Amino acid sequence: MADVQKAVMRAAGVAHTRLYRATGGRLGGKVRGMPVLLLTVAGRRTGKMHTTPLAYLDSGGRYVVSGTAGGSYTEPQWFRNLRHADRAVVEVGPRQVRVTVAIAAPAERDMLWEQLVARAPSFAGYETKTEREMPMAVLTPVP
Repeated sequence: MADVQKAVMRAAGVAHTRLYRATGGRLGGKVRGMPVLLLTVAGRRTGKMHTTPLAYLDSGGRYVVSGTAGGSYTEPQWFRNLRHADRAVVEVGPRQVRVTVAIAAPAERDMLWEQLVARAPSFAGYETKTEREMPMAVLTPVP
């Protein structure tokens, strides 16, 4: 069953990405009131580029994403890839932006998590589903 669920989620991500790109983010650019970006990052083992649609928090011109995986017990693959990346590319609407990647340290993570939950209360339930702390990554545009 887990393999079927993964296949469905993967297909949904591919469809979301295509729709987002085809419309410059007009469709697929918001989910549950949160803005969505497309994150493209190299795979940590293969180096192959992977694109994932993600809800994000704007924090002073930086893009903040969280590896919630819907509250699953394991971190999402895209976040594992981010942990090994210095740089990535995000698409925000029709714009492509090169970014540096930083995994938030505990104090910053807590502050960003509070901001995220204040903006999107549905995220609060993810931490109650698992014992792991939801990691946060800060994606800063490269000038």
